[in-house]
Amino acid sequence: MKILVISGSPHKSGSTALLTENFIAGAEEAGHQVDCFEASFKSIHPCMACERCHKTGDGCVFKDDMEELRPLVLGSDAVVFVTPVYYFGMNAQLAAAVNRFYAFNDKLLEQDKKAAFITAFADDEEDSCTGCVNTYQLMLRYFGWENKGIIAAQGCGCAEDVMKSSYPAQAYRLGKSF
Repeated sequence: MKILVISGSPHKSGSTALLTENFIAGAEEAGHQVDCFEASFKSIHPCMACERCHKTGDGCVFKDDMEELRPLVLGSDAVVFVTPVYYFGMNAQLAAAVNRFYAFNDKLLEQDKKAAFITAFADDEEDSCTGCVNTYQLMLRYFGWENKGIIAAQGCGCAEDVMKSSYPAQAYRLGKSF
């Protein structure tokens, strides 16, 4: 299976990066091919809703790093979304990439995919991640994709917090489960 991980983590050694590493280790051990697109280190212009992509059929007006992400998304069997929680939602880096799915929305609606969601947040309140988890679930319902799991690493504002928790093992098991 071809799995695409789209990470919004701006910290290469942060909490969500650690969870991503564990997910990938499990998925690769299970024999899957994993590609990782780190949205925070790419140039992705926000969608402007100009409709050029749909009016002309010539794709998005912006020729940025979505040109790299688009074929990865369309060519994958599964997509894993990874983000820290910023003010109760996914961070801007991941949101910009997901919003640009709009340019190839019709093709995504024709594809059956599996998906997972991994997030980490410093807050001890479980409902602090409800906004981004709901966004993920609504996206899956819209596309008709199968949810393989959600990891919401509560109380994990930094990698050290994650390392002291059961979340790395959960991420590893999630990767193996695909």
